[in-house]
Amino acid sequence: MFEYAPAPESRDVVDIKPSYGLFINGEFVPGSSSFKTVNPANEEVLAEVAVASSDDVDRAVQAARKAFGVWSSMPGAERAKYLFRIARIIQERARELAVLESLDNGKPIRESRDVDVPLVAAHFFYYAGWADKLAYAGFGDRPLGVAGQVIPWNFPLLMLAWKIAPALACGNTVVLKPAETTPLTALLFAEICQQADLPPGVVNIVTGAGETGAAVVAHPDVNKVAFTGSTEVGRIIARTIAGTSKKLTLELGGKAANIVFEDAAIDQAVEGIVNGIFFNQGHVCCAGSRLLVQESVQDQLLDSLRRRLSTLRLGDPLDKNTDIGAINSADQLARIRQLSDLGEQEGASRWSPACELPEKGFWFPPTIFTGVAQSHSIAREEIFGPVLSVLTFRTPAEAVEKANNTPYGLSAGVWTEKGSRILWMADRLRAGVVWANTFNKFDPTSPFGGYKESGYGREGGLAGLEAYLDV
Repeated sequence: MFEYAPAPESRDVVDIKPSYGLFINGEFVPGSSSFKTVNPANEEVLAEVAVASSDDVDRAVQAARKAFGVWSSMPGAERAKYLFRIARIIQERARELAVLESLDNGKPIRESRDVDVPLVAAHFFYYAGWADKLAYAGFGDRPLGVAGQVIPWNFPLLMLAWKIAPALACGNTVVLKPAETTPLTALLFAEICQQADLPPGVVNIVTGAGETGAAVVAHPDVNKVAFTGSTEVGRIIARTIAGTSKKLTLELGGKAANIVFEDAAIDQAVEGIVNGIFFNQGHVCCAGSRLLVQESVQDQLLDSLRRRLSTLRLGDPLDKNTDIGAINSADQLARIRQLSDLGEQEGASRWSPACELPEKGFWFPPTIFTGVAQSHSIAREEIFGPVLSVLTFRTPAEAVEKANNTPYGLSAGVWTEKGSRILWMADRLRAGVVWANTFNKFDPTSPFGGYKESGYGREGGLAGLEAYLDV
């Protein structure tokens, strides 16, 4: 047995400024007030960040409106050059972006480095390729105008790329509001826009809390709203823009079923289950938070799963060996604890591997609940943490019924060696994405989005262009 040796990534590769302003019309400007963003792994203050008032948001929208005339009339091939340039700078500064993402968000550096940042660059490369081919996409080539975009804290930089890359490729300009707890990579992206000589006002970044986001959504001169976040806030946004001409895409909550049949490769399925719910500490809208396992293999699979969880390392997000990082905020940790306690009170059995939690910061061990009923809160509500609810089924029809017994419909996973069963299940699962013998696989060419309370509209792929064009 080898001794564990830490392999920390250097903090010195990123220069965090003491304070950050708002990025409006190509420049950093002061806000009306400020807030602190902290490192969730140790509660250390990272920086002071400006809060955008409604007047600041108005200035950002005006800058975007003015830039729209220049940007939208530019030939697609010229817009593509800027997007390609941004993509290459992201690749050049990948290490810096990955470290900053892990510091501000709490996710393991391995995930930031190997998943988030490469996908961010890939989205800009992909949509750069579309910028001069819009006439062949089937949606026309008329941009909408100013896009108001509000993104969450779980994938701060990746959600920015999902929103900004297609908007710019189609000729729109952007006012983006990052999450209050994770603004730093968006502000570094603003510096990348300056480095790429992007025309002033094409991208504007306004930081703050819910009030700032509400001001972006409600602004009368915003033509398109894109939001990723909770279903509760999505409802508020839908009500806010009802009766206006604004286009809207919503990517909201999820309670995905990860379905394992008795003929599945168990060890492969266990890896997929771990990736499905413990990746990014379970802070994933499409996380496989409900495991549906065929009764005949339940004991075998759970034994294997518990063994695998016992090998996961929880700790310093900047350690390259870390599998489970910090929970993003004290508020989110409180919600995870509340719902987990409720799971026990309602009669489910709770298990976590032996796990030493750091004294400072926001931490929660990987947790499995067995004996879960469909009526239990932990089987119905989105916990958004490293908590897996295990249910069983006997027949494929029962698996479909249980998987669809949720108000959400963002994603699902199917594990079986039979291709015909995969297709049969995929036809019947009410989910925007169905993964087969894998989970959490993303690609810029593939559309992503949900049914029911998981939202509407698609991001990514050819379908992702439609949301930013006047169809």
